[in-house]
Amino acid sequence: MAPRWVRKLNGLGLPDAPSVGGKGANLGELIGAGFPVPGGFVVTKESYLAAMEAAGLRTELAAQALPPAGMAEHELLDLAEDLRARVSTVTIPAEIADQIVAAYRDLGDDPRVAVRSSAPAEDAADTSFAGIHDSFTDIEGPDQLLGAIVRCWMSLWSARALTYRKVQHVTEEPSVAVVVQLMVDSVSAGVMFTVDPLTADPDRIMIEAARGLGEVVVGGQVEPDTYVVSKTEPRRVLSAHLGAQEFQFVAGESADEVPEAIPESERGRRVLTDAQVLAVAQLGVAAEEHYGVPQDMEFSFCRSADSAASDGVDEDLDLYIVQSRPITTLEPATLAAVGADAGGQVLVTGLGASPGVAGGRVRIMHEVSDAGSLHDGDVLVAPMTRPDWLPVLRRASAIVTDGGGITCHAAIVGRELGKPVVVGARGATGTLTEGALVTVDGSAGTISAGAPAAAAVRPLPPAEPVAAAPAREITATRVYVNLATPDAAEEVAAMDVDGVGLLRAEFMITEALDGLHPAKLLAEGRRGEYVDKMAAGVSTIAAAFGDRPVVYRAIDLRSNEFAALDGGDVEPVEDNPMIGYRGCYRYIREPELFRLDLDVIETVRRRHRNVHLMIPFVRTKWELAECLSLLDDHPMGRDTGLKRWIMAEVPSVVYWLEEYAALGIDGVSIGSNDLTQLILGVDRDSEVCKDLFDTRDPAVLDAIDRIIARASAAGLTTSLCGQAVSLYPELAEHLVRQGITSVSVTPDAAARTRHNVAVAEQAIILAAARRG
Repeated sequence: MAPRWVRKLNGLGLPDAPSVGGKGANLGELIGAGFPVPGGFVVTKESYLAAMEAAGLRTELAAQALPPAGMAEHELLDLAEDLRARVSTVTIPAEIADQIVAAYRDLGDDPRVAVRSSAPAEDAADTSFAGIHDSFTDIEGPDQLLGAIVRCWMSLWSARALTYRKVQHVTEEPSVAVVVQLMVDSVSAGVMFTVDPLTADPDRIMIEAARGLGEVVVGGQVEPDTYVVSKTEPRRVLSAHLGAQEFQFVAGESADEVPEAIPESERGRRVLTDAQVLAVAQLGVAAEEHYGVPQDMEFSFCRSADSAASDGVDEDLDLYIVQSRPITTLEPATLAAVGADAGGQVLVTGLGASPGVAGGRVRIMHEVSDAGSLHDGDVLVAPMTRPDWLPVLRRASAIVTDGGGITCHAAIVGRELGKPVVVGARGATGTLTEGALVTVDGSAGTISAGAPAAAAVRPLPPAEPVAAAPAREITATRVYVNLATPDAAEEVAAMDVDGVGLLRAEFMITEALDGLHPAKLLAEGRRGEYVDKMAAGVSTIAAAFGDRPVVYRAIDLRSNEFAALDGGDVEPVEDNPMIGYRGCYRYIREPELFRLDLDVIETVRRRHRNVHLMIPFVRTKWELAECLSLLDDHPMGRDTGLKRWIMAEVPSVVYWLEEYAALGIDGVSIGSNDLTQLILGVDRDSEVCKDLFDTRDPAVLDAIDRIIARASAAGLTTSLCGQAVSLYPELAEHLVRQGITSVSVTPDAAARTRHNVAVAEQAIILAAARRG
């Protein structure tokens, strides 16, 4: 019998969630209980895993399930882009594609369908994944359908999905099923909570609705109508708050994502009548009774009669349920408005969407690309957030949006992160002043001037789940970690690691520069400000690791990255900045840039003697000699306890290594990614040439072996910085046999790397014992 790559909705129930995901299982459960749900089928998670296996990607993707601790946002975005690009090239195996097309044909003659991601952990009792994975509407024809399924698979590897799994401690191998449902021509749609999500009042139902397709409500693209209904009999509408909706997505056109303007004459009217609101509430009560827990449900009023619908409340409209899941964010609100306590005037009001009180500086963002202006603890103010903003939302103390409703993405994610949220604060981006100190009350829906009398934000969950530690594996080869920021220093330092082999501080550097080019910052006399900011961050990391070494890599921004800063017009225009004006050569051309780093390290080493210096991208002996001369001329040049490391990224290091050693360096760190791309002549970021990029290539291994041998002979320590050693046990054994001193990997790979190294060392010892 052929594997069941596809399963019909009308045969599913909650026990099927591990295979069809929470969304698919809940839809099947509702159909079985007699609720009006559009028909369709599910492409199982096993189909996704089989497709990744066939493409040779499954093992590689599983290793990237969570973003490394301390990874900067731009690094996370780059990682996600690379993973999504890899998945985009996957061809659905013929056997699976045939079953999908056959199930689609059973629904009719090329019907329009909605294609929606359904992860196994999605819509569970403790995680919603609201808006995290992609869905697509108005898909028509087999080719469009298969393409949309691959795009759902790609969404498993977006920056927001990686971040959400990290926040929710989802540690199993990522996978996703895909629900395919008949489209219903929605006239109005929305979301219902069968318990008030703000007050946790079990006797109140909250309903939000907008015209057209419901994605504008879930995605927070408009401010919907909000209706509050009493659950107890006689059921009645307690309040109706009219929203502000200027556009809608129309059934049959949403695949093109072209909004249709709502005529001025039709704006300001209620989306739902009382009878429609009560009809939705009745289905909510029935669903809550069926499941035994409060539900977060999506509904649609439409003119479709393709599936068995309810009696409806309009002779032309039928009511359907298109999704139901447990509410994951219920917590009684315990805070009242604090405008008076904060001593400030109420500046803006909106809908309180996540309880709590927090203060901070206003940072107005219109695009996620503005994230560089947001510092930890700032209040994020935006027209609306989208799921791809999740990495940024984590850093805000509170969230304020011009539009949206209580069930929009910003509200749901804000509640899950434990941050105060105010949505539908019309004009907040135009009224609030950038940099002003404000208090956000997520219960009362107010933004007031000044700081709160006492902030009461719920704490974030720990960065990693706490679990019983396995027996520690002892290795002679040290296992270091790579870090980019001080955010997770304490958690990483608590792991079984020997120190920081590479403090990749570019993200900290760009923040400390405050958007200015170094030349402009120095011209403005802000050197001390920069050094203080950088020293504070590095000191946090150094203190967390105690006596264990922290190796700081000097500034290695390339010309194109410097050019993006204010004053960056002085930068040269280079066709290939990757091998251009950077690293060691730049320091001897711009000694003040190098002295900035030296000032930072000197400041930190006054209290933390475990911090040392790494010089990147060394090409020739004469440039290293001049760079070290700059170090000797600096007051820190007399610090005999400072270790001087260089990165071994350029193949010329093989030739020059004995000469480098004679100049007085203490060790080398092999940058495996750069070394691989320069030896093989392949762009490490090229999707087209990805099959050529392999650190295990004999030519690359030969260079690594020569570096280790010559460095060891000269009395230098050696390290390899890169993920390959954690992915390939055979590479770990090869490096250990060659006598490498240490390896340095991202924190999430440290335990796996320690194990690989331990196995390699034991194999070598065992082989020697058997021979002798």
